[in-house]
Amino acid sequence: MHTVNSAAASRIDHPFAPVYDSKSRVLVLGTMPSPRSRTAGFYYMHGQNRFWPVIASLAGERLGYANDAGSKAVDERRALVLRHGIALWDVLASCDIRGAADTSIKNPVPNDFSKLLVSSHIDRIYCTGQTAYKLYTKLCEEATHIGAVCLPSTSSANRGRWPLDALIEAYRCVFER
Repeated sequence: MHTVNSAAASRIDHPFAPVYDSKSRVLVLGTMPSPRSRTAGFYYMHGQNRFWPVIASLAGERLGYANDAGSKAVDERRALVLRHGIALWDVLASCDIRGAADTSIKNPVPNDFSKLLVSSHIDRIYCTGQTAYKLYTKLCEEATHIGAVCLPSTSSANRGRWPLDALIEAYRCVFER
C-alpha cells in the first residue's frame, strides 16, 4: 500500500477474519479496522478507542493487557467476546479510505455474512456508529434478512457526545439475552 501523502485515500482489503463460534448470538459490526487496529491485527485496538473498556465493564470483567500488548491482548479480547456470545466483524471487505476516517470511505465492497450466519446463532446485529449502520443497511441487510441497531461510535472522537458511562449504558443491549 503506497500513499503519496497522509491525506490521500488508500485501497484497504479487510485484513483479518471475523471472530465468532457456534455459540455466537449477536454480531457487532464496525466499518473497517483503523490503521492501529490493522497493525495490531485485531478489532478496536487504538489505545483511545473505548470499545474494550465498555465490553469489559458490561461483562463484569477486567482487561489484563493494554491494547498495545500484542498477542496477549488479542487473545484476551477474543476470548472475552466469545465467552459472552458476541461475534465481531466489519461491514466492509474493502474500500478506499483516508486513515481511519469513516467519512472518507469510497467504493465500499461489503463482506459476505452467509458463512458466519449459518455457522452461529446470530439473530441480532449491532453497528458501532452511523457509517457502519448506513453501509450495513444499504449493502448487507437485504442479503442477511437481519435488521441492525445503530449504537454510538466508541471512537475517542465521540467522547464529547458520549461519556464512558453513557456509552456503557447504550451498549448494554449487546449483553441482553
